[in-house]
Amino acid sequence: MRATERPLRRDAQRNRERIQAAALELFAERGVEVTLDDVAERAGVGVGTVYRRYPNKDALLDDLFEARVAELAAHAEDALADPDAWQAFIGFLGNVAEGFARNRALSTLILQTDRGPQHVAKARERIGPAVDALIERAQAEGGLRADFDYADMRMILGMLAAVAEETHDTSRPDLWRRYLVFVTDGLATKRAAPTPTDVPPPPRRSRKAG
Repeated sequence: MRATERPLRRDAQRNRERIQAAALELFAERGVEVTLDDVAERAGVGVGTVYRRYPNKDALLDDLFEARVAELAAHAEDALADPDAWQAFIGFLGNVAEGFARNRALSTLILQTDRGPQHVAKARERIGPAVDALIERAQAEGGLRADFDYADMRMILGMLAAVAEETHDTSRPDLWRRYLVFVTDGLATKRAAPTPTDVPPPPRRSRKAG
């Protein structure tokens, strides 16, 4: 909630949560092209209720963005409680990737760059300190390669989100977990052998004759 906003009444807060949950469901199903009327119908509230809170879809996207960024920051801060710096780092990475796979709207909200540099800066300001601490601890203990940077985290999450998006409606929606293992093995400085994964590779595409 923005510092200038008054706390919402209980019924207004419930409506806000229903609207946000409905929007996330619809964005995951159809993408961000859905309308506020669609959101109102899914949330089971009047169209006027949605428009009073969100005059346009950008306002709703902004609110969802801020809520999701706050959740990611909380995940990173919770991960810092793990005394094993390497496990804390890869645990956070896996936690975020799993969230993206579970709801494809989350990766669109967090990772897309076409919503303006101010969103990237806001996310960096809110999430950055805890993620930087995860990275620095893992590097200080010698588990994480020294040239890894905060900016690399976003790129890796984008790659995993792309796998989750491509395989979401297939028989292999968990395939992203295989590549999470490959990625984290590549980031590790201490590894006696490749980390096993119980997720098999995707099926080979048959070559067409001729």
